[in-house]
Amino acid sequence: MNPTPRTPAAPSNRAVAARDWEHRAAELGDRLPTGFEVAVATSAFQIEGAARDGGRGDSVWDAFSQVSGRIRDGSNASVSADHVKNYAADTALLRDLGVDCYAFSFGWTRLQPEGRGALNRNGLAFYDRLLDALLADGIQSTATLSHFDLPAALRGGWLNRDTAGRFGDYAHAVAEAFGDRIDAWVTLAEPATVTMKGYALGTHAPGRTLLFDALPTAHHQLLGHGLAVQALRAADVRGRIGLVNSHTPVQSATDRDQDRSYAALYDLLTNRLFADPVLLGHYPDPLEPFALELRTLLEADPDDLRTIHQPLDFYGVSYTGPARVAAGATVLKTPDGQLIPTTSWPFHLEPFREHPTTAAGAVNAPEYVAVALAELAERYPDLPPVYLSLAGGSFADQADARHNVNDTARVDYLAEHLLAALDAAAPIDLAGITFWSLLDAFEWDFGYTQPAGLVHVDFANDRRTRTPKLSYRWLQHALANR
Repeated sequence: MNPTPRTPAAPSNRAVAARDWEHRAAELGDRLPTGFEVAVATSAFQIEGAARDGGRGDSVWDAFSQVSGRIRDGSNASVSADHVKNYAADTALLRDLGVDCYAFSFGWTRLQPEGRGALNRNGLAFYDRLLDALLADGIQSTATLSHFDLPAALRGGWLNRDTAGRFGDYAHAVAEAFGDRIDAWVTLAEPATVTMKGYALGTHAPGRTLLFDALPTAHHQLLGHGLAVQALRAADVRGRIGLVNSHTPVQSATDRDQDRSYAALYDLLTNRLFADPVLLGHYPDPLEPFALELRTLLEADPDDLRTIHQPLDFYGVSYTGPARVAAGATVLKTPDGQLIPTTSWPFHLEPFREHPTTAAGAVNAPEYVAVALAELAERYPDLPPVYLSLAGGSFADQADARHNVNDTARVDYLAEHLLAALDAAAPIDLAGITFWSLLDAFEWDFGYTQPAGLVHVDFANDRRTRTPKLSYRWLQHALANR
């Protein structure tokens, strides 16, 4: 019942990028295989701003951000990095960085304000300008149709099966508009995050706390993915088609049966629930102790599963770190020492005390990249080429008076994870890596408290001045040495 236990190999050659970043950049650049694609990413809601410009509609995140206490610093993304006005500066940064590809997302509500109907001409014009700028600089594009920014006008959101159909219609309209200029298409980014954080726990938009009753949103997102793949192929787009699922290596906190059982449940909810239907054509078998809670898996329409199980040109894997699971709900400790159970799953995550964490609390364990890739190869023997998305490089950045950021911790993080990915590529066809993120931006429920960009953005300045960090120069140096 428990996930296959895996322990990463001891790190044999962790990078020392912060101490000798130029040498390490050159060494890693020389190791990049021929044809290995290096990209940097952003997402529309997090960087675009211009929330009231050009007929853009509200997404669920616009509504969520207005509720007091939802966003750590009380901020919103109405301006953010103001990418809509500064896209030319941002494409110049991409050109100078030397990446192969820019992974961005279309703003669903900028193109289709109500989540249905004709595409908004102002939104079309903006993405025309962006794509033309990328083409002029020889930068490939990977476009995600929706990165968390569901239109607020779609009542019920992903709880409503009709949203999957709306997403398929939207995919077809966007494909007809841009299908001749996109090199790769991602239908959805991390549907597990939307289900678990947005509908089960409520820490992301739309802020529902449904726990197991959130599972229909997983099915509807996957159905939307399948319909979008069909729509893209019907529009005869020239680019490759895939999606990006998160994958978290899971282990139990102890060998006790209860901990092992909940570790298996966590693995199912965060990994198998979203990968199995796409890659195998069926949901994982419900775990016996949780058959009632997981009954949704047994009730899935076979026709839906056939739609979900579309042939893919690539498979995107978003990696943040491992999870250690123990039985028992999360509890909060009051100032007077009382323990108060939270509204949560009947399990919780234990810390990895043997590993450091990022500023956002993600486990900084590059050794587990090999575990994640090995698990995927074992579970899905017919994997298409895999692109690894490296998330979570948030650290306590300190800009000087000239906005320079000497982010040595991020350099180490990126270098060590890239090295781990290259060392672990044997079991699968690892075709590329995507680094998050090009720019400091609105980082969802963290607001602006967790900058993750290669480029510093001065949010106190109306012009949103951009200044490349040390990590930008590190990656630039590595790519120049391929």
